[in-house]
Amino acid sequence: MRISKIRYYYPLGLFIALFLDGALSDTFAGNFFNSNSTIESRLFLLWIVMSVFFAEVEHPYFWAVTIGLTFDLFFTGIIGPFFMLVPLILYLTKVMYSFFTPSFIVVLLIYLIDIALFTLLFYWINVLIGFTSVSLASFISGTLGPTLAFNLAAFVILYVPIKGLMELASR
Repeated sequence: MRISKIRYYYPLGLFIALFLDGALSDTFAGNFFNSNSTIESRLFLLWIVMSVFFAEVEHPYFWAVTIGLTFDLFFTGIIGPFFMLVPLILYLTKVMYSFFTPSFIVVLLIYLIDIALFTLLFYWINVLIGFTSVSLASFISGTLGPTLAFNLAAFVILYVPIKGLMELASR
């Protein structure tokens, strides 16, 4: 019985994407975080969405919980919302996937829906616990819009390489 390489590439790629998100935010902090806008890199969500469409991953919810927990502990120091939001987004992606045939546009739209939902839920959680008092309109124009634009560009650049890697590793 042959063991698929995706078993090893998926968690490795997921953690690389997570830490690349942090590295991009740190390296380009002056551009990503300013008084007019905030950009949140979500490359780990790109990895998760692409895996739903192009790979047979064993225990995807385990990895989703693990990456959410890792994000919370590494970047914030406490167990927080990512621990719950990442598995929820994975579940919703799988539900949406069941209705569509994979194509560039379908994967792109589902990825953008996931980012919008993820970012909006994270905002609402922060409003509920009093971490932010930014209005919804300011949030949409200052964070959600730039975040979607950045991640759209990342998707266009990374779609073919990630799809090829996942299809190759899944054989």
